[in-house]
Amino acid sequence: MSWLFEKDKKFLIIGNMNAVTYKEIFPLVKNNKMWYGVSITSGDRKFNVPDSYPLNASGCGIDENNRKYIQVKGVRWFTNLDHGRRHQPLQLMTMAENIKFNKKLKGQDYRTYDNYDAIEVPYTDAIPKDYDGMMGVPISFLDKYCPEQFEILGITQRNDDPYKIKKYTTDEYKNANDLNARATILVDGIPKSMYPRILIKHIKRKKQCKQN
Repeated sequence: MSWLFEKDKKFLIIGNMNAVTYKEIFPLVKNNKMWYGVSITSGDRKFNVPDSYPLNASGCGIDENNRKYIQVKGVRWFTNLDHGRRHQPLQLMTMAENIKFNKKLKGQDYRTYDNYDAIEVPYTDAIPKDYDGMMGVPISFLDKYCPEQFEILGITQRNDDPYKIKKYTTDEYKNANDLNARATILVDGIPKSMYPRILIKHIKRKKQCKQN
């Protein structure tokens, strides 16, 4: 990746979506120098392999043309080729509307992280349009990320905190081993470590994508 950007090349690379959490990759995504491509947004993808390849893993098989394949989860295109979909804003509900109508939330309120000054948003379609603070969202959010609608502030999973995101630790949980490594919420009074979360914030409405 460093060579591609050093030589100012256009590219289209296939890889695992979790690569956005790598310290070499995330700054490129954060600064809108690289993003997900347009054609793959969910599900597994099949890849043909040589006849000598052992089919030991789950999701392997032989297709109708008698070629061996493996299925790979979380595949995405990584690119710096612009496309129209990344400039389409998400249509969102308010926080109160999400709690009442979003079936995924099941009527639960939004939780606040114990060690990040942000709320946990477990699903992209549950991002509240009326919350102006920092929000932690799954990395799958990048499938629908509109750079004119949201600002990417950082990511939660690294101890070195290179993106200067404000963190705070309560006295009650300051000795928890994973407190600085991952965003943590309280579930029944117990800290629960979350998967890596991208920290985002709404851009002021006058700068947002034009609504269709």
